[in-house]
Amino acid sequence: MLIPVIGLIVLGIAGLVMLGIGYNRMGTTAVVVGVLAALIPVAPVVGTFLWIDRWEPEPARLLLFAFLWGACGATITSLAVNNAATGLAGTSVAAVISAPIIEETTKGLFVLVVLLRRPHEFDGVVDGVVYAGLTAAGFAFTENIFYMGTAFTQNGGIFAAFIARGLLSPFAHPLFTSMFGIGLGIATMTRDRRLRIAAPAAGFLAAIGLHMLWNLATRSGSEFITVYFLVMVPIFGLMCWLVVWQRRREQRVIASQLPAMARDGLIAPSEVSLLASLSGRKGWLEAVRRHAGEDVAKAVTEYQAAVTELAFLRHRIRYKTADIHASRRHDRLINNVIEARAAAVGKTDEQHG
Repeated sequence: MLIPVIGLIVLGIAGLVMLGIGYNRMGTTAVVVGVLAALIPVAPVVGTFLWIDRWEPEPARLLLFAFLWGACGATITSLAVNNAATGLAGTSVAAVISAPIIEETTKGLFVLVVLLRRPHEFDGVVDGVVYAGLTAAGFAFTENIFYMGTAFTQNGGIFAAFIARGLLSPFAHPLFTSMFGIGLGIATMTRDRRLRIAAPAAGFLAAIGLHMLWNLATRSGSEFITVYFLVMVPIFGLMCWLVVWQRRREQRVIASQLPAMARDGLIAPSEVSLLASLSGRKGWLEAVRRHAGEDVAKAVTEYQAAVTELAFLRHRIRYKTADIHASRRHDRLINNVIEARAAAVGKTDEQHG
């Protein structure tokens, strides 16, 4: 518990430092305008990644840390290194070469740490995209404050800056960093040791390459539209297709494990069809909420989450992609499912008692 608190304090200090830098560069009014303008695109971006994460929601604390690391930790580190690179190599070289490398490194670092420190929270490509996307969304939020705040001081430039960054490219940073997240996600799904190294490396290089191409195009001006529509939009479309495909895979993984869990007495046979789809789960929760109240619905939500987590672990154990602590964690998750179901049933009985 101490480490997360210290982490929040450190990120809070970094955030205050960034605000101080913004105040010195732009003034209070410009910072406020920048924050308000940056909030508009970040809300749907964050909402999109939370929507993607519906099948197996990641811990809220980790998602918050992902955003805060991007908004505070990654930005202040990147700013320091980019300033040094600009002094040594000039603005153009720093923008096109050093900035993409350091920014993708600092953003991707959080996703890598999650995989190494909390491998049980990393079940595949969707998790990689979610962690990477939220980290990058935090980074883009802080970066947009500076861009839009600076534009506000330049006689109405805020409108053009908002169109460029808030409407045309709100998913730019998440797209870049998601390449690394996809690579890490692939690594968790394979037993091939070479692929476990090659996939993250390729994803990291793709993130840097796309970022470099984007920065080069934005500086050249005339080439931006070509790069935007012929490279970035198609790649973004492919990533969306991949996420949808992987979410369907997650559904199949869970559905395949439910019959055995019913035979083992962990879930009721009547619950198999309800737990096998998002629509079934949603309908179940709506019915519980309508007839038994919010407390019971919350207990059922926790039960559904526990079943999902156990189903994913059983799948990884079956295909030998789980870590060395899988057996011990499997026993703990079985207890979680039993306790969550007992709590949901108990609350239901209380409502009807």
